[in-house]
Amino acid sequence: MVIIAKIFVGLVALEHLYILWMEMFAWETAGKRTFKQLPAEMFKPTKGLAANQGLYNGFLSAGLIWSFFISDPAWQKNIAVFFLICVVIAGIFGALTAAKKIFFVQGLPALIGLVLTLLA
Repeated sequence: MVIIAKIFVGLVALEHLYILWMEMFAWETAGKRTFKQLPAEMFKPTKGLAANQGLYNGFLSAGLIWSFFISDPAWQKNIAVFFLICVVIAGIFGALTAAKKIFFVQGLPALIGLVLTLLA
């Protein structure tokens, strides 16, 4: 159970590293392919906003990655739980305010990782 929980934590961390890269460095290319519902002319003027969002995704990823380097098992679990809860909340908020798909792409994997981490 512990290994499966850590795999989910790692997957969520990798997903948020990808989001960081897309929003901070590839907003006008990969962002356009990902967010097809936005008009193409919106990507250039929103580049700074997307980069800011990407930075926050990077913080979430950094926290999850940090949890792998904590030697105390209780604190390792606490840190992973905290950052997974942050991702779940962000996924719920994104689903309510932007697109329901956000919950399934970001929130659900984090929720599964959270449950597995708590059970481990």
